[in-house]
Amino acid sequence: MNIAIRYYSQTGNTKKMAESLGDALGIQALPIDEPITEPVDILFLGNSYYAFSIAPEVREFIQSLDKEMVGRIVNFGSAAMLNSTWGKVKKEVDKKGIPLDQEEFHCKGQFKGIHKGRPNQEDINHLIDFAKQLLEKEK
Repeated sequence: MNIAIRYYSQTGNTKKMAESLGDALGIQALPIDEPITEPVDILFLGNSYYAFSIAPEVREFIQSLDKEMVGRIVNFGSAAMLNSTWGKVKKEVDKKGIPLDQEEFHCKGQFKGIHKGRPNQEDINHLIDFAKQLLEKEK
């Protein structure tokens, strides 16, 4: 199974999560400015809320994807105030005809003193467990 990890991070929270996930899975996590150049069965996409939506860069990345190159997307991320970017990501991937997994991982993220220290190691461990369980189901 071919797996890729791409992320967008303004504060470093999602980068920290993506790189930890990549280390655990033995896959290099790359920022979204690195295109998907080989077919992948699963693309783990890390993102967050910025001004109550996903960042324009995330929208542009999704729109750049070739549905023949990506089997499905699994959403993950953190945010200080809102609980999930799944709906916003779903709206964008539907335009491309790429399936978005119903399951996602989301946790609190630190922003301007709110949720200080998050995502923490426990959050990251939960992300890794989530991803490994999802991949185990694929076998």
